[in-house]
Amino acid sequence: MFSKKKSAGIRQSKLATLIAHDVRVTGDLQFTNGLRLDGHVKGNVSGESGSQTLLVLSDRGSIEGNVHGYDVVINGKIVGDVIADHFVELQANAHVTGNIYYQQLRMDCGASVDGKLTRREGAEAPVPLTSMVDPARE
Repeated sequence: MFSKKKSAGIRQSKLATLIAHDVRVTGDLQFTNGLRLDGHVKGNVSGESGSQTLLVLSDRGSIEGNVHGYDVVINGKIVGDVIADHFVELQANAHVTGNIYYQQLRMDCGASVDGKLTRREGAEAPVPLTSMVDPARE
């Protein structure tokens, strides 16, 4: 009688890299597997293309630039667009100034987005980072 819903959520659980809260990175950052970001990045942050990466931005972290990953969990501040090939979770302290492109979305009470939320289909080609507006140049 009741159909079982397709489970939503994060597929990658390994966080291989940690950037601590007192670290500041200027420039683009590319990662594989999983990255927990407690620090601050001024530049684009992207997971390895074609792999199931996980980015976790803590409530202490921030990114000024575009973000691209397979699964993205946000609890900090992002000024730039977010592209997730699979799943985006906006936790209670998340604040995104930019557009979010996702396949599946979870948004907690308290999270805010100043931009558009756009659902992507599974077979849809990824939105290239180069086609987006650089928030630092606006």
